[in-house]
Amino acid sequence: MTLQAPPNRLNSHGKIRQVGVEIEFAGLPPRDTAMIVRELFGGELNVVSPHRLLVEDTRWGEFGIELDTQYAHPDKSLVDDLHAEDSEWARHQHQRRIEFHQKTRELIGDMVTGLVPTEIVCPPIPWNELEDLDALFEALRKHGAKGTDASLLYGFGLHLNPEAERFDVDYLLAMLRAYLLLAGWLRDEIKVDITREMLPHANPFHKAYALKVLDSRYSPDLDTLIDDYLHHNPTRNRELDMLPLFAYLRPDHSHELLHTQLTKPRPTFHYRLPNAQLSQPGWGSVTEWNRWVEVEKLAANSEVLLARCAKYIADHNRPMLTRVKEKLVRWLRRKR
Repeated sequence: MTLQAPPNRLNSHGKIRQVGVEIEFAGLPPRDTAMIVRELFGGELNVVSPHRLLVEDTRWGEFGIELDTQYAHPDKSLVDDLHAEDSEWARHQHQRRIEFHQKTRELIGDMVTGLVPTEIVCPPIPWNELEDLDALFEALRKHGAKGTDASLLYGFGLHLNPEAERFDVDYLLAMLRAYLLLAGWLRDEIKVDITREMLPHANPFHKAYALKVLDSRYSPDLDTLIDDYLHHNPTRNRELDMLPLFAYLRPDHSHELLHTQLTKPRPTFHYRLPNAQLSQPGWGSVTEWNRWVEVEKLAANSEVLLARCAKYIADHNRPMLTRVKEKLVRWLRRKR
């Protein structure tokens, strides 16, 4: 598959935009996965704990590989607490608690390996080098990694974190509008797994929010855009999660969701919709990036974008029975 170029290839500093990639899968424990990453991309192995490893100093930076559950990993706040001012006996007791805690977490990790996914968090990669990253997906397939469609229990996903081109409200609003308009098409293209549809991790935006944002009269400043998003979407679990970007842009914002441990501020969109299609030969980050680029293309074409917004609003204002009938016809055609 040919890698598609986005309409805006550079970031606000004139450098090639980057994209973070995260993938979940079963069938390979973290250590075996880390060895595959090191073999492909070089670097040094750093065993943080038995079920959390880093591959550092690769061509792109640091890969993180771990079991995707906090209970398999030592609590950093406990391990890093030195108790420097305690007595020698108290420090000794604290060290014994740490050792017991570490062994317990290791045992939990051993028990849930195969039940919870292994996750790879890739470093930011220039978008024009994603084809090189796809060697990782081929290697995972070769070594028996299992993706979303390998079991009804596997609600695994691939996340993309495309770097924003810039941070002005016009650009961000255009991207949100383009995504809302193409969300249905993306779901059809991806064929989102039924298990992932039932899980809350990549929920669609509610119709009320879409109607608000797609209305041509909606012209917010950046703070209003953020506040409206938080009001209508008080959750991380949206198919396009804007919280990391908004936390980056407004670090002093009062909303608690922008300050949770799971919301990591960064200058990127957090696109959570794709399945982890590791059983499909040729599938990888390029496939999902090319789909994402269609959102960027629509956002960059202001005339077409506004026309499609107007059509969406007009279609919604038609009688309900007419809309239901048309949806039923489209559904029947897809089933043929």
